[in-house]
Amino acid sequence: MPNNGSTRIVAKLTQSEATAAAVRHESLYSGRIGGARASFAFHDLSGLNLSGRNLSDADFTGATLAEVDFSAARLDSANLFGADMRRANLTQASLRRADLRGACLQGANLLGADLFEADLREGTIAEKDRYGNLRILHHDIGPTELPTAMLKWANLTRAKMSGVMAVQADFTDALMKNCRLVRANLRQARMTGANLENADLTGCNLAGAVLTGAVLVGVKLDNAVLDGADLTHTLTNKPAGVAPEKSPITIETLLSAHARWAESEGRVGQPANLSGFDLRQIEDIGTRPLTALVAPGATFYGLDLEGASLQGSNLMDADLRCVRLAGADLRGVNFSGARLSRSDLRDAKLGPLMLDDDRMLASRLDGCEARYVDFRGADLRGVSLKGADLAYANFIDSNLRDAVLLDANLVGTKLPPQFVQEMLAVLRA
Repeated sequence: MPNNGSTRIVAKLTQSEATAAAVRHESLYSGRIGGARASFAFHDLSGLNLSGRNLSDADFTGATLAEVDFSAARLDSANLFGADMRRANLTQASLRRADLRGACLQGANLLGADLFEADLREGTIAEKDRYGNLRILHHDIGPTELPTAMLKWANLTRAKMSGVMAVQADFTDALMKNCRLVRANLRQARMTGANLENADLTGCNLAGAVLTGAVLVGVKLDNAVLDGADLTHTLTNKPAGVAPEKSPITIETLLSAHARWAESEGRVGQPANLSGFDLRQIEDIGTRPLTALVAPGATFYGLDLEGASLQGSNLMDADLRCVRLAGADLRGVNFSGARLSRSDLRDAKLGPLMLDDDRMLASRLDGCEARYVDFRGADLRGVSLKGADLAYANFIDSNLRDAVLLDANLVGTKLPPQFVQEMLAVLRA
């Protein structure tokens, strides 16, 4: 932080000094003898490496943290009030309920960071001079700034961001449910696929912002500026239960006929073709017989399909984001190109579907978006995941025997240790 006459001259810490303070803080946090809370208030830590450190509740008030490596660090409830964090590396860092009021995060990398209930509102720092008068301390580019910051895949659920300045920031696929963005400046921000369910964007400047495929369910947009904003394929509030082409046939009618067909093994009723339908208004859909459902491109966003019977279904390119599919029967399902990010598939059955003694239908997730999906305990035997985006998905305790992950994105993916060993053995052979 430069000394411009209204800012405090701060002490520059060395790497060894910062590391020692972090070690003492971790000792205190874990209840070991010799621990002490880390206080970096108004200190200069620029360029240091604190990656992976547990600095929850540490004090960084007014600190200079430019280009500090905080990747995978724990900064939960940390006091970062007025800190200068320009170009800091906060990839996969945890900042849950952190105080970031007045912080400068210009150009910072917050890829996949967890900012649940973090406070990023406006803020100023004041201190008393020798006469007892308060002086306001300033960064050279102003408080509460996120211009060009990378927040792709970040968790900003219930974050307080009123008045934040985030021009050209990247919020691609960020989770921003119930986020408060009143009067925020998001001009030309990239928010493709961002989940803004029930967010408050009252008076927000979204001029030129890209919101393609974003979830805008329940969003408040009173007095928001949307000049030049790209709202293509955004998901808004639940529509009426009719076919996409506005035909008089209701989804309820089609599902009832499908249920009769499935329960009678094809003797009565008829299979439903729900291609492109929005199924969000059918709240009890998970309890219905959905075997061999044909619904490519359909919208299931946010539905509770726990334990649903969807074996043999065609759900190519469907929107299944934030869907609960725990324990569902998905044998032989086709999820190719589907959007499954942040869905719950714990203990789901995704193995092959036996058609008869000689034939079986393998499940396909080729090219699907499955970032942050919970696959723990799922049966994924023989499933095809070619080209799938599995970044930060959790496969611990799942069965991936004979699964195909060719060209899949495995950045941050948690895989069963045995499966990893088998993959390494194949690579060495």
